[in-house]
Amino acid sequence: MGLGPVRDADERTPMDHATPHAGAGHVRAFAPGDVAPLVAAWARGAPYDPVTPERFRLQVLLDPNFDPAGLHVAVRDGAVVGAAYGVRRTVPTAGGDLEPEQGWVPFFFVDPAVRRAGLGRRLLTGVLDWLAGHGRTRVDFASYTPHYFLPGLDRAAYPDAARLLAKLGFRPRGEAVAMDLGLVGHRMPDAVRERAAALTAEGYRFGTPRDDDLVGLLRLAGDEFGPDWPWAIRRALEGGAPLDRIVTAHDPSGRVVGWAMHGAYEGLAERFGPFGVRADQRGTGLGKVLLHLTLERMRAAGAHGAWFLWTGERSPAGRLYRSAGFVTTRTFEILRREGRP
Repeated sequence: MGLGPVRDADERTPMDHATPHAGAGHVRAFAPGDVAPLVAAWARGAPYDPVTPERFRLQVLLDPNFDPAGLHVAVRDGAVVGAAYGVRRTVPTAGGDLEPEQGWVPFFFVDPAVRRAGLGRRLLTGVLDWLAGHGRTRVDFASYTPHYFLPGLDRAAYPDAARLLAKLGFRPRGEAVAMDLGLVGHRMPDAVRERAAALTAEGYRFGTPRDDDLVGLLRLAGDEFGPDWPWAIRRALEGGAPLDRIVTAHDPSGRVVGWAMHGAYEGLAERFGPFGVRADQRGTGLGKVLLHLTLERMRAAGAHGAWFLWTGERSPAGRLYRSAGFVTTRTFEILRREGRP
């Protein structure tokens, strides 16, 4: 995420060395006792995207790939005033793929009170050097699955951060949008209800998955959409999410061919997704039916809105969401740095 407008400087001071700018502070690795002041500084440095200590614990500290040496913390007069986080896979998401050339910078920020002293550059170059020392020649900003905070850089919110990332060699490679839908007064369109009835007459089945259905659901999610989606489903269910947050579609042979759900990420009931349909079943209306059945359940459970963080605005999924009434609320640049600038 584009955390905190920061001004760059020319120096590249090694971590733990004194800065040549008096009072600018020093940079060190994460240490016990940092969480509360780091979260407080985050709220000042990234005011559009604050986090709680609980969320920081879940997304960073409990990530099996977390290495304290990759979380660089800026300190001035004993107070935490910034941070940058680098991470690499030491535990694969699935199978044995450790993505040995790939690293990520899920976030960085600098307190507004200490900007213009080069801390942003020092934090980021320190993290990039640390990743390079572990053989990472390609680094993505923000989009570290499954433990990401935002999918990319919100340039509109953090224009100075965008300039610094560009100077450090990060280049756009795509765009993602977040979308929201108000559910007050929402109802399933008649055309979607009629399509659901037609598919049911053909032998399709929609409903809450049984325990036995989870095997097919997880296989579909992994085979068609990658390892992070079955991970999200498992994590939600292991964390106590009820099965009725998931709607599955079975074809006439009984195979799971699609699903939609809400509340999978961090227990946020109004967060929609993940959601997918088997490739050979797309174009049948299954996706639209699953989307609206899930929105109907969300409204029945008292949700006033539905939202998600990441889709392509011009993708088939983006068009489907817009047809259901979702509107784009944020736009993110997907950024990557390869080699050294």
